[in-house]
Amino acid sequence: MLDLARLRALHAVSVYGTVGAAAAALGYTPSAVSQQIAKLERETRTTLLERQGRGVRLTDEAHQLADTAQQLLSIVEKAEVRLEERRGLPSGRLAIGCFASAARGLMPQALAELARRHPSLDARLCEVDPHLSIELVARGVIDLAVAHDWDIAPMPAPPGVEQVVIGDDLCDVLVPAGHPLAAEESVRREDLKDERWISQPPGTVCHDWLMRTLRATGCEPRIVHQAEENHTQVALVAAGLGVALVPRLGRGLLPAEVATVRLTPMPKRRLCALWRTGAARRPAITETVRTLQELWPTVAARA
Repeated sequence: MLDLARLRALHAVSVYGTVGAAAAALGYTPSAVSQQIAKLERETRTTLLERQGRGVRLTDEAHQLADTAQQLLSIVEKAEVRLEERRGLPSGRLAIGCFASAARGLMPQALAELARRHPSLDARLCEVDPHLSIELVARGVIDLAVAHDWDIAPMPAPPGVEQVVIGDDLCDVLVPAGHPLAAEESVRREDLKDERWISQPPGTVCHDWLMRTLRATGCEPRIVHQAEENHTQVALVAAGLGVALVPRLGRGLLPAEVATVRLTPMPKRRLCALWRTGAARRPAITETVRTLQELWPTVAARA
């Protein structure tokens, strides 16, 4: 009989693409995931992973087995939901995927509060890109995602996934303290068309929003530096290397070398929680979402 934990490991590798990334998502070490898959290969008498450069690739047989694993994990999830519903209390493991600034600015308080209220709930956080986290929810790799989209670039939930709004995160333009706009109370988007921009890399939600917004003013944005972390963008602004549009959540205190300017109309991104429809009645999901919504006004005010 196939072992479910080993199937879960193979499924995670098929989703994340590498043993290391799968291990991080599952909360295991890479060697533990490799051992699980090696045992699965012996059980099935089938080669599942093949070396490809420094990484691995799944064989055709592995892809078929991973698809079956996803179906089995979905059935197990339904059984777990029913049991948890009968108990009426949040319990068991809850895998949460979250983007970086929310992982820093919101989730520590939420996880601590959940641990205090529900000691039987084992909530585990994995930091992932918003687009990827929604896909991971849909594929059953994680149970809950905290993702974001922007006011002019909504990100609808795929079929089989439900979502609810947690709150709106406001964004400011950050400029060097000696910049001509630093003394302004507010600026319009047209006022920024000639600036040198510091942005997240292409393909990210924030980068796409910035490009679309500035192009709407009739200019092509000059992206001179790219950094995934907001703290790195702040450091580049402080060094006088450009301006950046940075959300407030998880931003922290700004150095004296950086000034905040309000952009009119003020951009905002919407934070959402997403989960699979089949798990909608699971107490661990409903209580976690309720906790996030309950904490958001305090977190937003502090930001």
